[in-house]
Amino acid sequence: MSLSVELKDLEDLTSNAKQIQDDVLKEILTLNANTEYLHRFLNGSTDKDLFKKNVPIVSYDDVKPYIERVANGEPSDVISGGPITRFVRSSGTSGGKQKIFPTNDKYSEKLGYLMALSSLVISKHFNGNVSHKGKKMGFLYNRLETKTPSGLLVSSAFATYFMSDYFKNRSSKCNLEYTSPDQIILCIDINQSVYCHLLCGLSQRDKVVGVCATFAYALVQAINVLQISWTELSNNIRSGQVSEWITDLDCKNAVSTILGGPNPELADVIEQECSHKSWEGIITRLWPKAKYIECIITGQMAQYVPTLEFYSKKLPIVSPMYGSSESLFGINLDPLSKPQDVSYTFVPDFSYFEFLPVDHEGDIVDLVDVKLGCYYEPVVTNYFGLQRYLIGDILQVTGFYNATPQFRFVRRKDMVLSVDVETTTEDDILKALARAALVLESSSYMLMSFTCYADISTCPGHYVFYWELKAKDGKDVVELDEKVLVECCSALEESFDALYRRFRSHGIIGALEIRVVQQGTFDSLMEYFVSQGGSIAQYKTPMCIKSSEAFALLESKVLARFHSEQSPPLEF
Repeated sequence: MSLSVELKDLEDLTSNAKQIQDDVLKEILTLNANTEYLHRFLNGSTDKDLFKKNVPIVSYDDVKPYIERVANGEPSDVISGGPITRFVRSSGTSGGKQKIFPTNDKYSEKLGYLMALSSLVISKHFNGNVSHKGKKMGFLYNRLETKTPSGLLVSSAFATYFMSDYFKNRSSKCNLEYTSPDQIILCIDINQSVYCHLLCGLSQRDKVVGVCATFAYALVQAINVLQISWTELSNNIRSGQVSEWITDLDCKNAVSTILGGPNPELADVIEQECSHKSWEGIITRLWPKAKYIECIITGQMAQYVPTLEFYSKKLPIVSPMYGSSESLFGINLDPLSKPQDVSYTFVPDFSYFEFLPVDHEGDIVDLVDVKLGCYYEPVVTNYFGLQRYLIGDILQVTGFYNATPQFRFVRRKDMVLSVDVETTTEDDILKALARAALVLESSSYMLMSFTCYADISTCPGHYVFYWELKAKDGKDVVELDEKVLVECCSALEESFDALYRRFRSHGIIGALEIRVVQQGTFDSLMEYFVSQGGSIAQYKTPMCIKSSEAFALLESKVLARFHSEQSPPLEF
């Protein structure tokens, strides 16, 4: 089964958004009106007005009992009029716990369509169409599927797609070919997979026009592996033989074919570039024809923008799409926009979309009725049993493409720090990090990863940031400069709002603290979340720590602690 995708599809969809959304809701209600969940509100009706009047807006806890009943073996029509053949698992790094959502092959079809459409948009912006002029080095990963008590498969959204016919039969016209064959993408051993991705990408360095992953973290992790393993990788290329520890035979055979025998000249180039004292621009030095980085870089992933810019010598970073386990939403039609300016154009035939004003003052509105500049929480009704489900993201309307709105991702609704009544949002944290990064620029350090939490066990409570640092020359950080890190504490505090600064000056909030952790700590954090059933393909470093196990892991890795020495000024 292959997908036929053309850019004119987008014109048709976005020009007729209102009618398409009405048709989508009608189709969903016709399919689901007699489910146990929906029948009690609609009594079998498919009327839009009755749907809006009677069906409540819900969170996961409201629908979890119905989902669990299907997972435990009850018929799909508990919640869905269509067949439930598997479940999609959320990453669990945003809200602190994993969720599962009912789905079937239609989800994979829609994800494949979204990726193909996004690929066409990106191709159009880089030399017209790069699909016949090179390949993408993609760090894409699979994960072993689990099963519910009733035997239904459970996996991440991307793993679901990679295992589907829509991925295996994808059209080369819509997707730039990857340097890695499918055997490497489908490998369930993350260590073997990332190494083989690098080996294939290095072997085809002159063909790479784009470097991609689902989320930014996976790219940063791949560069870390390259930094550790470049000698072994170059030895493999020099000899034409794959390392013995690569035991996945499908991977090994596929990579051996890509290597095609010894290549000492290429090995010399890799060794020369990786031996430089600084790894600044290593991506463009190893892959000189690379034109862009492609990964989701909005929201929590924005913390990795400076790192990727350092390694790529500021290649354009394309944030291609916006989606979640609950629903797919839309794509970025301006790939060259700066990470902080990325907006996503909703694709109106994925789900039925409504929008709740953030202040909850005003009625919930349809997709085409949102207002420019206003902030909303998206409410999703999908084909698989979620009815008026509140996603928990905060979006701002930035414009319209034809009749369809475009949104900027602002933050997760529940991603906040608070000691008293002040509210520090995800957006506030990222702006503060950008200010602290200016302090680090004059030092020998790079901030690799961070997370934070509000410590209310102290009196007064205070904000704690865990930072993993790395020397710009690629070496381990040996000595920590107390002056620089104390200044970073102050820079963070000075970026927060007036209420925070007032509480800080009055002693209601204590001095902000940076706890520097050992190198590799955030890899361990990722491994912990993946061990809980998450997927490396959709892993996002949690901006705020909520898990006690994750907190204990971070605390065990702390090297040093630094505090701001004075309250921030009350006025900027």
